[in-house]
Amino acid sequence: NPDDGDEFLREIAGIYLEDTPARLAELEQCLLSGDVPRFTRAAHSIKGSSANLGTMVLREVAERLEYQSKQHGLTGLEPLMAEAQAAFADAAAEIRRVAKI
Repeated sequence: NPDDGDEFLREIAGIYLEDTPARLAELEQCLLSGDVPRFTRAAHSIKGSSANLGTMVLREVAERLEYQSKQHGLTGLEPLMAEAQAAFADAAAEIRRVAKI
């Protein structure tokens, strides 16, 4: 069935569009609570899922968040967090357009 690929894409895209805001919210919570290991894990998760979907701007920002939190803790990450939110908004719009969801 030629539509199977589209359906698969929609399913994967839908999961990403649901999961990523939850991970971004987790990053925000970790900034407030100072939970470095959890922050690093959430950033790693966003990096991996973004790479899988080809949302490379968010993948790159998440990689920087992961690295910075590992090396330097959570101080001064607000600008990068804002970049991540903006990159996700752009990626989500593009995903919705391409996957028609």
